[in-house]
Amino acid sequence: MNVINELQSLQDVKYRDFQSKLIPTIEKSTIIGVRMPDLRKLAKKIDEKQAQIFMQDLPHTYYEENMLQSILISNMKNYDDCIDHLERFLPFVDNWAVCDCISPKIFTKNTDDLIDKIKLWAKSSHTYTVRVAICLLMKYFLDDEFKVEYLKIATRIRSEEYYVNMMVAWFFATALAKQWDDVIFVLEDNLLDEWTHNKTIQKARESFRITPEQKQYLKTLKKRR
Repeated sequence: MNVINELQSLQDVKYRDFQSKLIPTIEKSTIIGVRMPDLRKLAKKIDEKQAQIFMQDLPHTYYEENMLQSILISNMKNYDDCIDHLERFLPFVDNWAVCDCISPKIFTKNTDDLIDKIKLWAKSSHTYTVRVAICLLMKYFLDDEFKVEYLKIATRIRSEEYYVNMMVAWFFATALAKQWDDVIFVLEDNLLDEWTHNKTIQKARESFRITPEQKQYLKTLKKRR
């Protein structure tokens, strides 16, 4: 199977134009325009041998190739293999959409090791490796695996990168919705930079999972110049 030919056969030009506006950090010429359901169907058509060859062939040329790689990694059933492929792939991730697509089910069974990986990735100098770290922290460690100490992974991040700070704000807004009593101190004690602090409040106040009383209290915590 020629993956690029398959992707081009699924092209939707209007969708390509739409995607290019959502992902301004990559060149429009690298976007084919393939919808997510079609990418997932294609991933299922690729056999294991083809998948291994495709995932080793880095860097990719097209955005959809990177999305396809994220899907293939997320579908992997062996944890160690999944981590190996993810760590090889992370340096080549160049946009928020590919980051946020990474969500291997196998990670739920290996959280003790995963949290150590997340701590390491969160210290990376690569913007999207850090974003992946916080995205995975949000996906896998705000429910049964939640620990207050894990919040430090995100509070310690100081970045000038919009896509890092937005992810941190999204993480804490979600954390407030799920673990309010254990998370609100982050805002009360001013543990975030001003922009991320206020963006967290904005996103939390937009959430249907935050009560009206909580939203009103959050409003009082906003930093004003």
